[in-house]
Amino acid sequence: MQFARLLHLVDSAIPTGSFAYSYGLESSITFGLVNTPFDLRNHLYAYLQQAGSAELPFINSTFHLTEKSPEFQIVAEEYDAQLLVPALHKASAAQGRNWLKLLATFYPEATLETITQWFTSQNIPPHFTLVFTLALQRVGFELKELQAMYLHMLLRDQLSAAIRLGFLGPLEGHQLQHDFYAVFEHIVAAQAGKGYGGAGRSAFLLDAAQVLHEDIYSKLFQN
Repeated sequence: MQFARLLHLVDSAIPTGSFAYSYGLESSITFGLVNTPFDLRNHLYAYLQQAGSAELPFINSTFHLTEKSPEFQIVAEEYDAQLLVPALHKASAAQGRNWLKLLATFYPEATLETITQWFTSQNIPPHFTLVFTLALQRVGFELKELQAMYLHMLLRDQLSAAIRLGFLGPLEGHQLQHDFYAVFEHIVAAQAGKGYGGAGRSAFLLDAAQVLHEDIYSKLFQN
């Protein structure tokens, strides 16, 4: 039954708001950073590698803490400080709030409201990576499941954005998604045992593309 619940949580129909963001893909296509299918493959690989180096260490650390742990405040403040792109910062907090609200309705016995209350009391945005981990750890998922689920959601949303932008068709998109699952194991292995102190952003063009999103005259996505 836990596996069925996992499948439900990674369903693209889950209303966390990720459909509103392309995380730099729209601006990358608009300004010529991604022009061909080969460019898109490179973009996806860089995107997932950056997620591995920047996000998985925070997931690794957060999984072994609760919002009441003294160390968690340091983790949360450090994560917030590393999100320097305003649009990315805003999107992360919005998705985090939606995720907590959604999970609280699915698992009322887990009292996930205490996570929301903690972030409010500390005046720290409830960033998606952190609350995703806190909530799923509390309801009984394992770290390896969280890591795979997180990467899957990122890949799924990027390919969904590419399809909605008309850059590739649904069949091509799902073929790419199938192909890229092969790199998940390598990404997770590269970050094994690494805590938040070892996190780093490695693909700065992706951040630049997100900043440039505001300059698109007519856009489909908020980011």
